[in-house]
Amino acid sequence: MNDRTVLHVKGRILAGPEDVRDELWVVDGRISYDRPVAARDIRTVSGWALPGLVDAHCHVGLGAHGQVDQDVAEKQALADREAGTLLIRDAGSPSDTRWVDDREDLPKIIRAGRHIARTRRYIRNYAWEIEPEDLVAYVAQEARRGDGWVKLVGDWIDREVGDLAPSWPRDAVEAAIAEAHRLGARVTAHCFAENSLKDLVESGIDCVEHATGLTEDLIPLFVSRGVAIVPTLVNIATFPKLADGGESKFPRWSAHMRRLHERRYDTVRNAYDAGIPVYVGTDAGGTLPHGMVAAEVAELVTAGIPPLEALSATAWGARKWLGRPGLDEGAAADLVVYEQDPRTDVRVLANPLQVVLNGRVVQ
Repeated sequence: MNDRTVLHVKGRILAGPEDVRDELWVVDGRISYDRPVAARDIRTVSGWALPGLVDAHCHVGLGAHGQVDQDVAEKQALADREAGTLLIRDAGSPSDTRWVDDREDLPKIIRAGRHIARTRRYIRNYAWEIEPEDLVAYVAQEARRGDGWVKLVGDWIDREVGDLAPSWPRDAVEAAIAEAHRLGARVTAHCFAENSLKDLVESGIDCVEHATGLTEDLIPLFVSRGVAIVPTLVNIATFPKLADGGESKFPRWSAHMRRLHERRYDTVRNAYDAGIPVYVGTDAGGTLPHGMVAAEVAELVTAGIPPLEALSATAWGARKWLGRPGLDEGAAADLVVYEQDPRTDVRVLANPLQVVLNGRVVQ
């Protein structure tokens, strides 16, 4: 397919949950719902078309031991693309992945900069590890480096306590989030446990990652403040193995992790039922493979979220939340085509027929 080829996508175009159209055209990499005049070199793709999927918690350039080489990061991004993920919110990475922006064959990335964690309170080589008095300065630094997001580590195991504990005092969090907002950035935070959430939400946080500690008494606070969650259920599935590994040294922490895992589906379903926005994120990178977006959508359905809403959490709704277009007139043609209607069975997402990125059929 050359630069002058017009792509004709026909069948069922899911421009919105209920906005179904018969066809669209791709001209010069852009979407049009009007047939181009005098089009000659036309390639036709047929099926059910969705906007390129969103993985709202993903780490390109991050491996089990920290930063990875560019060739490994490229393979990570390609694995996401093959799964139909064409927009990534990179929720923290020590790697500079700006080179991806120059590649029209790789997913688009919205960066949150590098994780910001308390000293010796996170995975080694992942984060800036600092003390509370430096939090505002580092948040400002990452707000300027990122693409409108900053990522805090809200809690982690405190070895002296032997369990999960908040990373930051309330006053430091308040000042840091205020500074990020002043600079036009939203703030999200890694949070497994219960006792970091109230201070973060009351301090103005915009999103919480994992949110396994979300309890019924905290749900109204999230709703009133409009705080979203990205549950990363495919990551939470690893909690029992982590708990087994830490049992002998940190039995209290291990028991806590098991409890969080056991109630994970109830936590997500209760959040959704109350009106908390829920979005798809896999936590790919680190120790988890890339390309798991379909599995995460299926997990949301297992938790009790209706299939159409789980689909929106990786498609129309997620793109709107991140301020990026879907299958809109004039938008970059980033879309995925399936053989069947993914609205009726989200398992369809695991087998894309074709992936179109920036108007080119890339697989």
